[in-house]
Amino acid sequence: MRKNISLKDDWKFIKDDIEGAQAVAFNDAAWRTVQVPHDWSVEESFDEKWEGATGYLPGGIGWYRKSFQSLETEKTYLHFDGVYNRATIWLNGEKLGDHPYGYSPFFYEISDQVKAGENVIAVRVDHSRYCDSRWYTGSGIYRSVELVGTSETHIPVWGTFVTTPDISEEKASVRLQVEIRNPGDAEVTTVITDPDGRAVAEQSMPASKEIIQTLEVSRPSMWNLDAPNLYKAVTTVSKEGKPVDEYTTTFGIRTIRFDANEGFFLNGQNMKIKGVCLHHDGGCVGAAVPKDVWRRRFETLKAGGVNAVRIAHNPGSDEFITLCDEMGLLVQDEFYDEWDSPKDKRMNMNEQHDDYISRGHAEYFQEWAECDLKDVMRSHRNHPSIFQWSIGNEIEWTYPRNAEATGFFDASWDGNYFWEQPPHALDEIKRLMKELPRGEYDIGKTAQKLAKWTKELDTSRPVIANCILPSSSYESGYADALDVIGYSYRRVMYDYGHERRPDLPVMGTENLAQWHEWKAIEERPFVAGTFLWTGIDYMGEVNGQWPKRATDSGLLDTAGFEKGSFHMMKTLWSDEPHVHLTTQTLEKSPYIFDASTGFIGEEDSNAWKQKLWVWHDVNTHWNYAAGEMIAVEVYSNCAAVELFLDGESLGVKQLADFEDRIYKWAVPFRAGRLEARAADASDQMITAGKAAAIQLEADGCHVIAQLVDAEGTPVKTEEHEMVFKVSGASILGVDNGAPDNIQDFLAGRIVTSQGRCLLVVDGACDVQASAAGLSDCSIQVEGAK
Repeated sequence: MRKNISLKDDWKFIKDDIEGAQAVAFNDAAWRTVQVPHDWSVEESFDEKWEGATGYLPGGIGWYRKSFQSLETEKTYLHFDGVYNRATIWLNGEKLGDHPYGYSPFFYEISDQVKAGENVIAVRVDHSRYCDSRWYTGSGIYRSVELVGTSETHIPVWGTFVTTPDISEEKASVRLQVEIRNPGDAEVTTVITDPDGRAVAEQSMPASKEIIQTLEVSRPSMWNLDAPNLYKAVTTVSKEGKPVDEYTTTFGIRTIRFDANEGFFLNGQNMKIKGVCLHHDGGCVGAAVPKDVWRRRFETLKAGGVNAVRIAHNPGSDEFITLCDEMGLLVQDEFYDEWDSPKDKRMNMNEQHDDYISRGHAEYFQEWAECDLKDVMRSHRNHPSIFQWSIGNEIEWTYPRNAEATGFFDASWDGNYFWEQPPHALDEIKRLMKELPRGEYDIGKTAQKLAKWTKELDTSRPVIANCILPSSSYESGYADALDVIGYSYRRVMYDYGHERRPDLPVMGTENLAQWHEWKAIEERPFVAGTFLWTGIDYMGEVNGQWPKRATDSGLLDTAGFEKGSFHMMKTLWSDEPHVHLTTQTLEKSPYIFDASTGFIGEEDSNAWKQKLWVWHDVNTHWNYAAGEMIAVEVYSNCAAVELFLDGESLGVKQLADFEDRIYKWAVPFRAGRLEARAADASDQMITAGKAAAIQLEADGCHVIAQLVDAEGTPVKTEEHEMVFKVSGASILGVDNGAPDNIQDFLAGRIVTSQGRCLLVVDGACDVQASAAGLSDCSIQVEGAK
């Protein structure tokens, strides 16, 4: 019978290039012992000598070695979910292969190389090109590894594919495609179990190299956002009445549909996609992100109304997508950030540097693109959360005629790309797209090729791409390859696209976390929704901005703490009444105040319509100089809000009076309690005294530490170095969420930001926090939820 053995423990690792380290007899006793997933870059110190594109952390070359005992099965597979990057794998000194792409899973059948008793895996990871991406990548075996043992007759890795082509309230048809190696005279039986584990359907048939089983489930429990019900198809291969293999496929029963006029439908229900883009780093844990870190982040995002994730700009880990299945989040799985030609890793757009360290995956694309794309699909296509396959992100930059044909960025053009239509008329764009040289590669042909490969493996989900120059993509053949076209920062083009291609569904696939972006979508039923850039701040894409190591465009910061934009989007995306109170000195705010009229707002009343990535600076405290004029903001979806200071009303205001949906008051500071009240929600701030203690809160494998005063009020204007001692587990990282925090993640100590910080541990433990002049505080951590 099948054996699935995790290979997470007791790997030997060295960050160095060691000649002969693949040999079985090589002495690795002096190497460090690590667990995988493992990211060696995040263990290092930030340094300006590295590259801002990848977060001012190093890459390099590293070796891993792992001994394991033979599974004593007839067939054995070695399966990697992801290694970053340019990996070479050996078993018992024999080279199994190379794998350059850092984001695609891969496996080897090692039945002929494995021997009885002890075996040795060796992995060389070459991330010497440490600026090979536009964001932080991590380095090493940063996703899971497993051994799979089977009998001679078996279902291989990724050997099943489930679809649910016909669904009604009364029944669902489940189509299961099963690949079988060495089928002989075997029989295949599949039993479907419902979310409660009860068998609800069964079918048996003779085995062949590939079989199709169609089973019927009565009154199915649908997979949806609020109740992500999951079924299992347990497929048993038997010979002479005895089971020789068993393969479990988890799946969901749901329907998805995009309509060019009405947008998106899940299970027949019309809804807007309220999505966020996410890079794959987890802040202080780097790229080797524990499942519980994503769990905490997803819970927060869902509480803010988020219902979808775009994994930008590369395929996610199987564990990441599994969690989306379990928690009810739609997923756009994206294959590539560059195709035939490279992007500039420091500056984006077309390449402007040609140094060794910034060579990316484009040089492997011709040889590896089909293999990588199809491996990702075979690995991921049973996940019900995945509802789109994205073949590329902002690819148009790397095919120069696209920008030239639109007229954007011509020397004679002085407009603004975000807010204006293409400078060239449609006929001119068409003419130029025909006449301008195409170069060695053609964007339309490559897009058609990628879409063809995608549909060879799955036609149940649409093919999409994130188009930065849609006006050229409609004419280049790129849009013709797509089932849904996505726009990157082109909300002003929605009507253009709908008129140009009324048959092609459209949505925003990369947009700003601002009200004006959502307003444009809300007003247009044909726009399916959006993915905001970004759900969470991410490391990298900060070329030349030292000591800033993270891009702060997120709804959450790198420690998973909520930001102002989170609360604005929650008021737009959640039906739950919500009030969030923020403050800032008038001088630092974007506002002017007229004392004679009481007006507070931006000097340009239309400025809100062109806000970009980073939310303006706001505070969540009530601590200022006496008499200082403070701009008080309230983000709310409630029709009216009243502001109070120590119980005294400062006035009731109406949401309808604020075109930018931000309630505003100008209030001279006076210590006390500031409170915003609506009919069904409220928020408050209390002036804090000096920090007197530490308050700890545990959430799974996380500990949040907050400075508080003698009354227990959070102190957010004072910073201390927090020192953590952990008993019973290991520290995975510390962070304070600030984008310019360059303190070592593994130091076990950190200076707070806004009086708080985060500790991440790898299991149940006792945690003690201390800071100079404050009493120590302890808490028990139960570990991952």
